Amino acid sequence: MNAKEMFRVWMDDPYYDDATKAELKEIEGNDMEIEARFCRSLSFGTGGLRGILGAGTNRMNIYTVRKATQGLAEYILEQKAEKKGVAIAFDSRNMSSEFAEEAALTLAANKIRAYVFPSLRPTPMLSFAVRELGCTAGIVITASHNPKEYNGYKVYWEDGGQITAPKDREIIEKVNAVTEDAAVRTMTKDEAKALGFYCEIGSEIDEKYYETLKKLVLCPEVLHREAANIKIVYTPLNGTGSLPVQRMLKELGFTQTAVVKEQEMPDGNFSTVASPNPEDAKAFALALELAEETDADLVLATDPDADRLGMYAKDTAAGGYAAFTGNMIGMLILDYIVSRKKENGTLPADGAVVTTIVSGKMAKELVKAYGMTLVETLTGFKYIGEQIGRFEREDRCRYVFGYEESYGCLAGTYARDKDAVSAASMLCEAAAYWKSLHMTLVERMEQLYEMYGYFKEDLRTVKLKETDGVKKAAEIIEGIRNRIPKQVCGQNVTEFRDYREDLRLHMASGRRIKTGLPKSNVLYFELEDASWFCIRPSGTEPKIKFYAGVKGSSHTDADEKLQALMEAVERLAT
Repeated sequence: MNAKEMFRVWMDDPYYDDATKAELKEIEGNDMEIEARFCRSLSFGTGGLRGILGAGTNRMNIYTVRKATQGLAEYILEQKAEKKGVAIAFDSRNMSSEFAEEAALTLAANKIRAYVFPSLRPTPMLSFAVRELGCTAGIVITASHNPKEYNGYKVYWEDGGQITAPKDREIIEKVNAVTEDAAVRTMTKDEAKALGFYCEIGSEIDEKYYETLKKLVLCPEVLHREAANIKIVYTPLNGTGSLPVQRMLKELGFTQTAVVKEQEMPDGNFSTVASPNPEDAKAFALALELAEETDADLVLATDPDADRLGMYAKDTAAGGYAAFTGNMIGMLILDYIVSRKKENGTLPADGAVVTTIVSGKMAKELVKAYGMTLVETLTGFKYIGEQIGRFEREDRCRYVFGYEESYGCLAGTYARDKDAVSAASMLCEAAAYWKSLHMTLVERMEQLYEMYGYFKEDLRTVKLKETDGVKKAAEIIEGIRNRIPKQVCGQNVTEFRDYREDLRLHMASGRRIKTGLPKSNVLYFELEDASWFCIRPSGTEPKIKFYAGVKGSSHTDADEKLQALMEAVERLAT
C-alpha cells in the first residue's frame, strides 16, 4: 500500500479518532507531506521509537505507541514474564503523559500490570524503579534532547538497562509483526484499575532513589565546609530535572543555587530555546546571563528527561565562563571519584571504567595511571549498562564509573542508564573539593590536560532527507566500507574496524581479528599520530554522524589537528 492509499485508510477507518482525521484533513492534497507521514511505518529500532509528533504511520502518535506496546506485550507473554509487570515513566514533552497512559492500557489489555509514575520523572529514575520493583521491563516516553517536534519510546529490561542483543532484535520482530492497528488490544483506564493492571508508583521509590544518590558522596566533611560557598546556576530547560536536581543539591548543602525561572517549569514547547539540548551552547544563553548577574561558579543544564548534563564553569584567569564538553565533564567526575577513592583506600584493585568507542581517549591514560581496567563499548549508554551486569555475573571487575561523549555518565550501580541528577551532585561535590584546595574546575581540567595530554574531540551530524535519508546514510557508509582509505589527513591508517562485519584489521600486517563487540553498522579508523575517527548512521533518524579525536602537544596544536581531521573525514562521505 503506497502513502496515498494509507492516508485514505486513516481518513476513512472508524478506528482512528476525529482529532487525528481533522489533522490529516489539513494536509489533504499536499502530496509531499502525505509522503513524509505515510512513506513507511515509524521504525522500532534497537532502543525503541523516536519521531516527529503527528498523525501518520511515520509519526509518533497514540497508534504507533499502541502498536509498539502490543509487540512488547506479546514478547513478554511469550517469555512467561508477565507477572512481574512493567514500569512506565515520562518526561515533559508534548503528549508524553498521554503516550505513557496508552502504553499502560495496552499492557493492561494484555493482562500485564503497568506501574506508572503519576507525574514526570527523569529517565534514570525509571531504570532505578524497574530494579526496585522487580519488573520484567520498563518504558520511558521521551525524545531525550531532540527539538520540541519530537517524542519517543524507549524500552528497558529487568536489569534496568535498555534492551540489548538478542532481546532487542526479538522485540523488534514482535513489534514489526503487528501490522494492523485495529489488532492492538486496549481498554479504558477505569477498567484497567478495576482489574488491578494499572498501578501508580508511590513516593517510596523516589525516596529510595534520593537516599541511594546520597550514599555516593565521597567527602561529606568537604561538603559540610564548602558546599554553601559554591554559587550555582541551574536550568532544567523546561524538563524533568527541576525538582530532583534542586532537591539533591539542597540536601547536599548547596544552598546558593539560582534557577533560570523562564526554564524552570515543564514546557513541552521549550519556548525559550530552539532545542533543549545541553550540548548546544545556545541552550545556555539565559543561564549564562543569570550566572553573570550572580557571579556563579558553575552553570548546569539538564535535558528534558534529565539523563544528560551540560556545564560551564567560571574561568577566573581568562574571565567569563568556559564551556565543558561531555568528555571533559566525564573526565572531571572520573578524576574526582578515582583520586578520592584512592586516597581513602576504597578504590577496588580490580576497578573498571566503561566508556564508548567514540568517547574521549584521555580516560585511557588516567585509568592506566591508577592501574585500572578500561572497557570500550559501542555507542549508546545501554552498552555501558550491559557491562555492569556482566561484571556482576562474571565477578571479574568492579564497576567504578561509566561515561560517554554525549554528556552522560553514571557513578554507582543503582541504575543502568546515565543519570544527570547524580552527575550534577557529583560535579558540584568535585567543585567543592577543589575549591577547598583553592582551585576551580577550569584549573583542575587544565591540570588533567598537562598530566595526560591535550585530548580533544568533535562530532558533526549531517541531516538527510526524511523520505530516503536512512537509505542514503547506509549507502554512504557502504561506499567507505568498500573503499577503505589507507591515509587520511596526511596520516597513515594503522587500524580499521568494521563492527558490522566484526572485523579489526591491522593495516600494515593485514592481520584480521574480531572486534569482540555486538554487530553494528559502524566504521572506525585509528591513525598513526593517536588520532581516530568514526562514522555511523543514526539509529533512529535520517542522519549520519562523524566523530573524531586527536592528541596534541597544546590546546592550539590539538585544535588545529582536530579541525583538519574533521574536514578530511567529511570529505570521505562526499
